[in-house]
This record gives sequence, C-alpha cells and structure tokens, in this order.
Amino acid sequence: MTQYKWKGNHKINTGIINSRLEKLRALMSKRDLEVFVLMVDERANSENCHYISGFRGSSAALIITYDEAHLITDGRYTTQAKQESPFEITIQSEVPLLKYIADTVKEVGWRHIGFEAKKVSHSDYYDYFEPVGGYWYDASDLILKLRRTKDAHEVDMIRQAALIGRKAYGETLKLAHAGMTETEFDIKLMERIKLNGAEKGWAHDDFIVASGARSAMCHAPATLKKFAEGDTVTVDYGAMVEGYMSDITRNFALGHISDKAREINAVLLKAHHDAAAALRPGIPGRDVDAVARGVIEEAGYGKFFLHGLGHGLGLEVQRLSRTSNDILQTGDVVTIEPGIYIEGWGGLRIEDDYLITPDGAECLTVNDNQSIEII
Repeated sequence: MTQYKWKGNHKINTGIINSRLEKLRALMSKRDLEVFVLMVDERANSENCHYISGFRGSSAALIITYDEAHLITDGRYTTQAKQESPFEITIQSEVPLLKYIADTVKEVGWRHIGFEAKKVSHSDYYDYFEPVGGYWYDASDLILKLRRTKDAHEVDMIRQAALIGRKAYGETLKLAHAGMTETEFDIKLMERIKLNGAEKGWAHDDFIVASGARSAMCHAPATLKKFAEGDTVTVDYGAMVEGYMSDITRNFALGHISDKAREINAVLLKAHHDAAAALRPGIPGRDVDAVARGVIEEAGYGKFFLHGLGHGLGLEVQRLSRTSNDILQTGDVVTIEPGIYIEGWGGLRIEDDYLITPDGAECLTVNDNQSIEII
C-alpha cells in the first residue's frame, strides 16, 4: 500500500492521513469496491474531503483505490492543494469535476464504484455516472463511520477550540455592560475568538446571543436589542480550529440575578451533571436524555424543556433525545445542553462537550464556570 509523504509544512501529519486511508480501504474491501470517489461542490461535502485528504478547498474530487489516492481541483487551489494534501494532485478546469470522474472511471474500466449518493443529485447521476456503466454503489456511510470515532488529533483540536472559545468569552464578558446591544456582544466575541487564534466561530451558523425575554427562544440570533439592568443573557458560541468546533452555552446577568433565574440555573446544573455522569459506551441517547429530563420534570419545569438534551459534535450522527435510537460508543463527542425556556420571562441553557471514553466521559470544554456570572 502506498504511504504518502508530505511535501511541506502541513497541519495534519502523514500518519493520520495514512491511518484514515487504511481504514477507508478496509471498508471498501468489505463492499467489494474497486474505487471510491468523492465530490466537493461549492464547499458542500468539504468536511469529508478534508477528513480523508487534508484538503479544505471549495471545489474538489477524490479518486481512491487500494494503492493510489488522487485529488483533482482547479487552478485556484494549485498551491493550497500541495500544502494541505499528500495525495497525487491534478489541476484541471477544462471539464466539470463530475465529468472528469466519469471519464476516468470509463477509461480505467472500473466496474464496482463506491460514491456518496447523498452528495450527488439525481440529475447529475443520470447525466454523468449512469452512462458510464458499471455498478455504482451508495457508499455514503463509509467516511461517516470513520468520522464518528474521533482520533487523538481530532480530540486535541476540539480541546483547543474549547480553550480559545472560553478565553474569548471571558474577555468579551469584561466588556459587556447595560446599553450594549446583543449584536455588539456577538461581534466582540467573534473578534476575540479570531484574535486568540481560531479560524472562525461555527462553520454554518451565527452565535446565539439572547437577553431578557428573548432568551426564551432557543435559537435566537443577536439583534440590536440593548442589554438592560436585571437581564439574564444566554450566549451559545464556539470556535473552530483546523475545521473542528467547540460548542458552549453560558449565561450572565447584568447587575443582579433574580430568584427565579437562580432556581432555574440550579435545576439545569443538576440536570447537566447527572446526565454527564450517565455518559458511557453502550448507553442509548434517549436514556441520557431521560436522566436530565427527569430532573427538570421533578422540579416542575418539564414542559419548558423544549429540545433534546444534546447532539453529536462534528457530525450529526448521535442524538440525545427522547426519540433517539442511537447508542453511544467510545470516541463519540456529544454535547450536553439542558435548557428551560419560559415565554414572556426568558430562558437559560448550560452546554458543554464530552468525549465518550471506555470508562465514561471526559468534558472537553472544562465545565467549571457553569453558574450565571454577574457583570
């Protein structure tokens, strides 16, 4: 099997890419696939491409066999591709990438081809792949299976993203004051996240900054509403390092904390800690959700817990909710984020990220500042 060597200064080391290729090829062998192809179209599916090849451009194709791995992209990425990926690189702009893949498959004569059917439209399949002939198998799950179990490098990146996020949040909190708008806080938080070394915040979503009664909305984006004395503010944020994100939610209050906010925060702290203590390999996601939900229901706030307890981080493959059939396994990274939301009053949520270990779980975001902070 070919062992690829880096040609310059790269973020992911050779051993990680070779290990991922070896695992992918083992899965290909079980499906009797001769080749696996992958498409990135205007960043769609870029995460899978980055995971298996190291390349993070917005347009690419991968062709992977048992002894070769090719990255095809266009001239915009000539330098970047060489810096980021150890694959053999082809730069071409003459034909659409789907046609390039189809022509290559036809020229080589592969008959058993794995591709990600969930990433290729129905019309594209019939325009480019079906005319080539052969057997095109949906292998959408192959890289997803590999990505689910986080390796040491991925866990380290999430830890770094958490450290940067927490530091940036602490620095931003010192700047918060009555009269500041939610949007101003959001902008300053993002600025601090980048200045502390992260690439960005979240990949596809804005942060949640919701003050006063607006915090009753679970996913409220920041607005021009001004913070007022006595407001509690919920901030759901994160940082990205080498494509890996942290996801943290904290709450603060301006001037003082109301008795109701103190009560709800105490309920959420217990729900969070009890659920986190239940995390382990082999437990169904719905059982972890039930632990937190039971605490909240016993306190009389059950009808105000409006969402599932958490989700997989990086890939939305594991759900911690009442309807989840997912079973946690070693190497999963999940969030624990119980929340209580009361229309007309407001809401609170406490969120941290956990790595499932053979013996339980490790908090990657260091849950030592979960109580409402007063500014």
